Amino acid sequence: MIPLNPAPNLIQQVYDRILSAIVDHSLAPGDRIRQQELAEQLGVSRQPVSHALHLLHRQGLVVESGRKGFQVTPLDPARIRQLYEVRGALDGLAARLAAGHAGSDAAGRAAFADALAAGRAIDARTPLADLIALDVALHRALYRLSGNPAIEEMAAPQWPHMRRSMAAVLTDPDYRTRAWAEHAAIAERILAGDAAGAEAAARDHALAAGLTTEERLRARQRAA
Repeated sequence: MIPLNPAPNLIQQVYDRILSAIVDHSLAPGDRIRQQELAEQLGVSRQPVSHALHLLHRQGLVVESGRKGFQVTPLDPARIRQLYEVRGALDGLAARLAAGHAGSDAAGRAAFADALAAGRAIDARTPLADLIALDVALHRALYRLSGNPAIEEMAAPQWPHMRRSMAAVLTDPDYRTRAWAEHAAIAERILAGDAAGAEAAARDHALAAGLTTEERLRARQRAA
């Protein structure tokens, strides 16, 4: 990790850096977290690291391990599938509403189209962290185009959990190609104003992604 420069929002910076490491599996599920080592890597004292870890603990991203210690929360395949089931309902609603707003919200429509184009431009050299970020960016653009901010507010707390599970599937080129093809099909229905078709496509995409991710995570556990 690259050392951080001191700033008023130092705890947030430390939190963001540790979260990124958890998401890209630099800190893998089950890894013991050594606060002093992290502090030295980031060039900060142990205090902001401790604060950041307690924030991550509240989110369920790290769990207590030993005396005053933490480890990265192991990934639970069934729990990840359950999160995708909930996201399927939210994404379906967002897509249905977005289809109704796409004709009147020019800025939201353009942002959604830009997010789709950025994702479809990925190639074999695109880093995993960017693959995850592009996927999340598209869904957030969808939520904003829906015109209902409560959708993004409800989804936001679960994105860190889903982001770290994405590493199990986004390293597969065939899956990436299929996922962005499905994104394009959802977008086509939204931009055409097909509310029912957009809702069904978005819901089915999320449910399929959840099942695939669960299967890959279980396979990794069996191979470990």
